[in-house]
Amino acid sequence: MGNWFDGNGNPVEYLTILDQIEEHHLGDGTVYIGSDSHLHSHGFILSSAIVLHGAEDQRGGKYYVSSTKLDKNSYHSLAERILAETEKTIMMAHDVVALFPEVKIELHIDVSNTDKNEATSNLAKTVIGYVSGNGFSCKVKPNAFAAASVADKHTK
Repeated sequence: MGNWFDGNGNPVEYLTILDQIEEHHLGDGTVYIGSDSHLHSHGFILSSAIVLHGAEDQRGGKYYVSSTKLDKNSYHSLAERILAETEKTIMMAHDVVALFPEVKIELHIDVSNTDKNEATSNLAKTVIGYVSGNGFSCKVKPNAFAAASVADKHTK
């Protein structure tokens, strides 16, 4: 599953994150998963975040992030890149739900809503359909904080 880090930049084993998800789930919290990517001169950085928020007696939240460096030629269009981010998010969610079938989970996709005139607005219906076709609910910007804020922070 790659190298994972907590919100303070400390390395974390993926199995430890799964333990945290289980504890969070037992506390009736929601798991938010999102991915984002950014082009740099050396290539793309694709980051994915798992955010744990809303459990009983929880103050604030916590998150874990994994980043991957990809070649500049990994994506040939914005649509291809957004679909890769969405696929990564969906696959992570499937992994979590396979272990915790009753977990409250919400996927966050880094696209603008269809009523906006942004570069990714025309992709919103496609990725929302992709996510819901996989059995998950999702949010898009401005409500997609796991992707647009947390994962985005780690692509820069």
